[in-house]
Amino acid sequence: MNTADLGLPVAVPSTALFTDQYELTMLQAALRSGTADRRSVFEVFTRRLPEGRRYGVVAGIGRVLDAVENFRFDETILGFLRERGILDEPTLAWLADYRFRGDIWGYPEGEVYFPGSPIMRVEGTFAEAVLLETAILSILNHDSAVAAAASRMAVAAGGRPLMEMGARRTHELSAVAAARAAYVGGFHCTSDLAAGFRYNIPTVGTSAHAFTLLHDTERDAFTAQVDTLGSGTTLLVDTFDVAEAVRTAVEVAGPGLGAVRIDSGDLLLIAHRVRQQLDELGATKTRIVVTSDLDEYAIASLAAAPVDSYGVGTQLVTGSGHPTCSMVYKLVARADSDEPGAPLRPVAKRSMGAKSSIGGRKWAARRLDEHGVAEAEVVGTGPVPAELDDLQLQVPLVSGGTVVAREPLDAARDRHIAARGRLPLSATQLSRGEPVLPTEFV
Repeated sequence: MNTADLGLPVAVPSTALFTDQYELTMLQAALRSGTADRRSVFEVFTRRLPEGRRYGVVAGIGRVLDAVENFRFDETILGFLRERGILDEPTLAWLADYRFRGDIWGYPEGEVYFPGSPIMRVEGTFAEAVLLETAILSILNHDSAVAAAASRMAVAAGGRPLMEMGARRTHELSAVAAARAAYVGGFHCTSDLAAGFRYNIPTVGTSAHAFTLLHDTERDAFTAQVDTLGSGTTLLVDTFDVAEAVRTAVEVAGPGLGAVRIDSGDLLLIAHRVRQQLDELGATKTRIVVTSDLDEYAIASLAAAPVDSYGVGTQLVTGSGHPTCSMVYKLVARADSDEPGAPLRPVAKRSMGAKSSIGGRKWAARRLDEHGVAEAEVVGTGPVPAELDDLQLQVPLVSGGTVVAREPLDAARDRHIAARGRLPLSATQLSRGEPVLPTEFV
């Protein structure tokens, strides 16, 4: 069973309160002024990438679809809003029947993005679309930050497997979302069983230092683990003396020992010593797993080491120093009346500094050079040039309130690998730099 296809709700009765109060007070005022039913277009974009990053990764689309479907105001929620005096009775009555019945277009999950990319476009009445702002931004900002870090780590790993191990470093619900986003970004498995259950991500895990310390000797601990999990298990060898632990591990499990894990010390030096020792003991196929607060730079520094896989926790689930993508949700077009056929006109915030935006309902395409390598992110509000028509990035996600783009998580993961592969090679550099593609507004 692939639970990712079931659209399971989050572990709360509704996602409707995953929002800021001003979304609801704007709704109430719009209902009172008669503007709530004006057809509107909101777009999600970011004005800049995190400092030094060369591309962003779209993640969380599937979770957004779940959140939109589960955005419902039941009696308990309406009672809370009534008791707090947040909304008047006409607004509460309107919310009781709330369902998003509009359209959502967006970059498919796993795609890359750049400053100004219209990552998601939400179309409907002002009332139904404005309510989704906080929930959508909460999901996309978190998940895309983790996926971007995961992508950089996957590049640094050079094809070696990556294990997500950050559940204990973040909120329990964030941990599940982070494991999902890490998988989209290129990780291979997770230690979080809730993520494995909900999204069908492969799960891994054997033992911690506590298990070794529980036993009278390290040999007793290794024997117990091998007896239970078989010789293909991974034994943790840095509780006491690494060299002695490796020797004991091979004696207990035999040369068919699956792997040893190193969680502290000079990983580069220790990995070389352990590899030599394993080979001398005849355990030539035993793999070496390293953990210990890794990030993309630490992983890259181990490129020449005899390491077979990496386990990453804190730096991954916190976006490796950039826990948000600074995405915003802005009204870019609206009708002048609530008549169904009223034309849309562009609207945009004008302000000092870098917080202005560009009005108009936008399309996006990625122009390729003669070798099929991306050379520009092209964003426009008018007709799509014929040469870019087949290169458009936005796809329908919700049509008339119905989700039309739910897909297995592996599809998003494969899409990201393909999208990253079409970027210029400089996209994979870990050194600080500007976005690898310019954004052209036409």
